[in-house]
Amino acid sequence: MIPAELKPAVPLAPLTTLGVGGPASWYGEVETPERLRAVLAFARDRGLPLQLLGGGSNVLIADAGLDAVVVRYLDQNLSFSDAGSRVEALCGAGVAWVSLVEQAVARDLAGIECLAGIPGLAGAAPMQNIGAYGQEVADVLRSVDVVDRQTGEAGSFDAADCGFGYRMSNFKGAWAGRYVVTGIRISLLRGGPPALRYAELARAAEGEPSLVGVAATVVALRRRKAMVLDPAVADSRSAGSFFTNPILSEEAAEAVAEAALRAVGQAVPSWPAGEGRRKLAAAWLIEKSGTRKGERCGGAAISSRHALALCNAGGATAAELVALASRVRGRVRDAFGVSLEPEPRFLGFESDVNALLG
Repeated sequence: MIPAELKPAVPLAPLTTLGVGGPASWYGEVETPERLRAVLAFARDRGLPLQLLGGGSNVLIADAGLDAVVVRYLDQNLSFSDAGSRVEALCGAGVAWVSLVEQAVARDLAGIECLAGIPGLAGAAPMQNIGAYGQEVADVLRSVDVVDRQTGEAGSFDAADCGFGYRMSNFKGAWAGRYVVTGIRISLLRGGPPALRYAELARAAEGEPSLVGVAATVVALRRRKAMVLDPAVADSRSAGSFFTNPILSEEAAEAVAEAALRAVGQAVPSWPAGEGRRKLAAAWLIEKSGTRKGERCGGAAISSRHALALCNAGGATAAELVALASRVRGRVRDAFGVSLEPEPRFLGFESDVNALLG
């Protein structure tokens, strides 16, 4: 029996921020674990993989589409409850992340103000430990509610068990494809000060800004870089940062620094990233390796506002975006000896990411 929520041959491009990709064999939206179990059973009976799609802001879907059952979990329940000096938010996976941040800062709750303007749904936040301007969702996350794709059983993981790292978690790593996130619980500090850990944000915020003010400043900074969804801005048809900032050992980072001095006579911007490790600026590496903002490959382009964003400048295909990403990655590797890692999930491609990008 086909669950009522599922429809065949549904185009996926309109459901992603990049606006590319072919159709899903089956697509549906559910709001409860019970309806999700029915979709899981259908996928098992048909011998099809189940692919979870959130807000579509961190994926690149192949032009051929997905021979899979694609599902969005859209529980939009959100509640706040007192917990001493802190307030806990129980958030369904279908809540828009921007809405969660807006409601938190409006209540004078600190902890996610620097994550304002990030597209997508709350259920995707723990998958890759979203972060910006010195904050990460792992800083405030307490637990993650899930449904096991194999058994259909509901469960919960404490944040400490989720293996969070820079743009990484067990949901993206060791547990990849095992669970559907149905909700999250986060803990926020009532009346806490805004986080101003990045010089760029501190300069833009000025004075003694409120949480609401800092969140608005973050959105303005992101908008300047075309990192806020805006139908009127072609550059915003992107997956945000297409590559992560490389985190290397001190020895490897020093080798890149020496290569940068030889190649361009400048030091690569870097920051401490834990004991014996440093984080390098991917955008700097991209620009200094010869990639220009606005550079195109068919309908795919480097954003005119930020070198880290690859965008659909009009009529782009997934193949063109892959070709452009491969070009960028190759230049950085040739110039500095660093292989940039893509941040979006690549779905429906016959080869893995490294084989695609070279």
